[in-house]
Amino acid sequence: MQKIVDFIKQTFNTQEFIPLHEPRFIGNEKKYLNDCIDSTFVSSVGKYVATFEKEFARTVGSKYAIATVNGTAALHISLLLADVKKDDEVITQPLTFIATCNAISYIGAKPIFVDVDLDTMGLSPESLKNFLEQNCEIKENQCINQTTGKVVKACVPMHTFGHPCRILEIKDICDIWHIALVEDAAESLGSYYKDKHTGTFGKVGAFSFNGNKIITSGGGGVIVTDDEALAKRAKHITTTAKIPHPYEYVHDEIGYNYRLPNLNAALLVAQLEQLDKFLASKRDLATKYKEFFSSNNINFITEPKDSKSNYWLQAVLLDDLKQRNDFLEFTNKNGVMSRPIWKLMNELEMFKDCQCTDLKNSKYFEERVVNIPSSVIL
Repeated sequence: MQKIVDFIKQTFNTQEFIPLHEPRFIGNEKKYLNDCIDSTFVSSVGKYVATFEKEFARTVGSKYAIATVNGTAALHISLLLADVKKDDEVITQPLTFIATCNAISYIGAKPIFVDVDLDTMGLSPESLKNFLEQNCEIKENQCINQTTGKVVKACVPMHTFGHPCRILEIKDICDIWHIALVEDAAESLGSYYKDKHTGTFGKVGAFSFNGNKIITSGGGGVIVTDDEALAKRAKHITTTAKIPHPYEYVHDEIGYNYRLPNLNAALLVAQLEQLDKFLASKRDLATKYKEFFSSNNINFITEPKDSKSNYWLQAVLLDDLKQRNDFLEFTNKNGVMSRPIWKLMNELEMFKDCQCTDLKNSKYFEERVVNIPSSVIL
């Protein structure tokens, strides 16, 4: 264990505490922030919001991008755009951050958990297909869960730590079963599956810019889509559903105060300018980790087949729960932050009664995966 700590400290060129992931502000962040402040347009109306949306859409290859206050808000609205309603069901994976299931729950819908693949840590097309064939039928162009009688309206795969899941296979299955595909791409900015950016395969996709993400504005999120009507609706309902008017306040439905402030957008415009540099640094770090851990008989998690990962959070796969716990205890006590993967969603009190498939792969990862320091090295 000491050898691991020494290597990580040497790699990051410090004997100080090494956090799991910290932001880097090395470009025009202060310049754009000062410009934003001087303009007095610091809320959701301002040039940096529009600039960021345009540049982000260009970066990922979508036609439209709608900026939001955080990734959870982006996913919440994405599900509404996919016509998910109260009492509908949404298929997702149990191996994910809580935001995925929170966004589903905000609508009053209920998650169904299917297993992940061992080589991607993302939602398994085979597990999805098996669940649908064993439990569902199509009636009047809707997928009906025969166990509950509810409509299965959407499927939300998540690209774990930036490693793309088999999103094309998932999309094909969803199309057959009349299920909307909503991508949780919160962790995968800069990741590609078969040369197409994650988040752009489904009806809508959602990204996050929380303080620990590959680019950040302290918070922030974005919805991407190629559907003009959905883009317009997203902008409308994230802006309190206010009908445009020079001075009157008229709202035509229940809306959400979810638009990204111009201050945050100024940060994101500057951060997006550094994305290629950040991605190159993370890939270089992954190469160093892979070489080191391979020579020490520890499995370092690498990008899946047909994918290019952003390596947002680097991770190792340990032999068992005991080795995982020993690793976590030793590294954290010796100035190197590490953390376990999330507790499975179906094991949390609020989701323990949700329908599940066999989740053996998810459980396997829960007991063995540890994230290690992943910050961009300057």
